[in-house]
Amino acid sequence: MNAMRRILTTLLAAMIAVPAFCQTRLEVKILDGEHWWGGLDDYLNGRLGTQEDIPWSASSQISFDLRTGSYSNQCVPFLVSDKGRYIWSDSAFAASFRDGSIFLEGEDDLKLTQSGSTLREAYLDASGKHFPPSGTIPPEEFIRSPQYNTWIELTYNQNQKDILKYAHAIVDNGFPVDAVLMIDDNWQKYYGNFEFKPERFSDPKGMFDELHRLGFKAMLWVCPFISPDSPEFRLLRQKGYLIKDAAGKYPLIRKWWNGYSAVVDLSNPDARKWFADQLKGLQEAYGVDGFKLDAGDAENYVKGSCTVYDGKSYGPEQTLLWAKFTEEFPYNEFRACWKMAGQPAVQRLQDKSYSWDGVARLMPSMIASGIEGHIYNCPDMVGGGEFGSFIDIDEDKFDQDLIVRSCQIHAMMPMMQFSVAPWRILDKKHLDICKSYAKLHADMGQYLLDQAHKCSHSGEPLIRSMEYAFPGEGFETCTDQYMLGDTYLVAPMYGPGYSRTVKLPKGTWVDETGKKYKGGREYTLEVPIERLPYFTMKR
Repeated sequence: MNAMRRILTTLLAAMIAVPAFCQTRLEVKILDGEHWWGGLDDYLNGRLGTQEDIPWSASSQISFDLRTGSYSNQCVPFLVSDKGRYIWSDSAFAASFRDGSIFLEGEDDLKLTQSGSTLREAYLDASGKHFPPSGTIPPEEFIRSPQYNTWIELTYNQNQKDILKYAHAIVDNGFPVDAVLMIDDNWQKYYGNFEFKPERFSDPKGMFDELHRLGFKAMLWVCPFISPDSPEFRLLRQKGYLIKDAAGKYPLIRKWWNGYSAVVDLSNPDARKWFADQLKGLQEAYGVDGFKLDAGDAENYVKGSCTVYDGKSYGPEQTLLWAKFTEEFPYNEFRACWKMAGQPAVQRLQDKSYSWDGVARLMPSMIASGIEGHIYNCPDMVGGGEFGSFIDIDEDKFDQDLIVRSCQIHAMMPMMQFSVAPWRILDKKHLDICKSYAKLHADMGQYLLDQAHKCSHSGEPLIRSMEYAFPGEGFETCTDQYMLGDTYLVAPMYGPGYSRTVKLPKGTWVDETGKKYKGGREYTLEVPIERLPYFTMKR
């Protein structure tokens, strides 16, 4: 009897130790010289390591778990290699690169597929089977012009007077319009309420009318949080529209970056309709064009920590429901997404700090985002979107070169977004440079739109790693230059200084000044602050 009790106790302990969502396992031996991308794009945000960790190889020692939602950006259940192999699962998984293998745990259908022998061949096969392109693109203003966002200038003091001042300054300083302008967090009375703060907005309708007159499509920041003990909280609690605690009894209160709030349960169709109706009401009342849909992070819905209406939409599946608002609101922006590869969702990188490290993260993360199938992506905000790093900066010692180099990288990306006002922080020389690159992005607008339409049918990313575009030429670990669509090889400065090395693929190349280069070689370029090096292949 004692022996049987010990056996039962041991079995019970083992059952408890295994996570409830862990049902399948897969080990993939990493091949000699093989490199892997995928899973999540912002590896570099202090979570997984440094730039040298991308892509991963047999020597990598890295782990992440997409089921926990602890990585707050775009994610996909997809890994792909430059040897023509890829791993796909319909559900979130955990991955660990160690001892020359990839160890995966997931809920179901973890599968290794061989398709061709290159990164591009494997990617396109996976795209066609698992995340086919939609054939549509976001509204053209997102792509053909720089975007503008009031966050860094106003942070939590969003108000009508200063929003219009910012908009007029864009025009007065000669920056491109016919563009998107986003009004950021703290315009509403409280979270879950969709009325403007009356003490800050005397005439919201008039404000949107003026923004439209100036040439902007105007968007509002929103989130799925509901302030506790508000009238909306009590209404939604009564209707059963909120995420509940693990016992399924009371609304769950989550800690997030702005405090403590309840969370709308989008797995309840009626709750989803309620939220969509609030947004449509803003459009009807004020002429709001669309919404920056922030938060939605999977970590707010992890199985075991809460209860959801449909009993299955936990973790990233709730993030997907949030991202599905693209279907009703074409003017959108997301920071957190799940399985939206190929779809017309505007996806912005995780906030970067105002630092050279933040600038250096832009290219690797955008390249990784492209390899995940995210076509319409934006590299955060020029100079960084992490407002805390702008606090208490001595403007007399402001690193103006950093803003310019960040601006140059943005200029030749699918999207470009300003927030900190260049005309406030830069001298005339640096401001004129920034303005010239904002105009370069606008001048390239038709090319970017043509490429976006093409990618919306082919599934190819707009930002392409060098290995994707030129397999077998030694670009496996290159993350500081990239292809923008079919034509442009871009090699920006991403740190202090005025020179850098660029490696050109085979063939004859011509830089932006008209100078010719023989490919298959490395060159050291002089890059004064006015210069952004980019190349086209001479056919």
